[in-house]
Amino acid sequence: MEDIPRSERHARGRLQDLAKDQGVSLAALSRLIGRNPAYLQQYVTRGSPRHLDEPDLLKIAEFLGVGRRVISTRPSGAAASDEVAGERADWVEVPRLPLDASAGPGAFSAEEISFDTFRFSRRWLREMGLEGADLTAIRVEGDSMEPTLRSGDEIFVDRNKRAGEGIHVVRIGDALHVKQVQASAPGRITLISANDSYAPIDLARAEVEVIGRVVWKGGRV
Repeated sequence: MEDIPRSERHARGRLQDLAKDQGVSLAALSRLIGRNPAYLQQYVTRGSPRHLDEPDLLKIAEFLGVGRRVISTRPSGAAASDEVAGERADWVEVPRLPLDASAGPGAFSAEEISFDTFRFSRRWLREMGLEGADLTAIRVEGDSMEPTLRSGDEIFVDRNKRAGEGIHVVRIGDALHVKQVQASAPGRITLISANDSYAPIDLARAEVEVIGRVVWKGGRV
């Protein structure tokens, strides 16, 4: 790759790093775009092909949650700047929180405690029925919700949906938990784990703050 400009090598490196950070192989991404498993490995290490086809580039960028320019090897200019500005309007940043996050008493404040963000296209969110949702991403830890949710899964929590039964993120004291929420006696709430090894927890409604309902999940295969 000695004859490949540094900017193009860096773009290939960003693709490789993003895939590694998200636990997905280049072979899996190659299959995602309908190519043979070695396609992206050759692209990254040998510079062949020189550039990804635009549909392939867009599909990979959307899957990784980044703008296409982040991994594009094509030169940018004034037209590209206008394109990037348009792309930003088409993407939504979703703050990512650790499961043990705590915002203290009162309103939930993702901005104060988020350690990362995901970027998703508005089109994808619309297709998932999540347009207009107030979303936060949280990584599941532990096995209490298996097999419904597994440790390492990323979940979307819609903070606009705090009423009703279903799987919710709740705060008890200073810790966040992912549980099935079920009404019990008047003024009380039952938190149920999907894993039968964990007994239901019955609490006074005032002891539990419902942060939002889980509306989407994703994880490694």
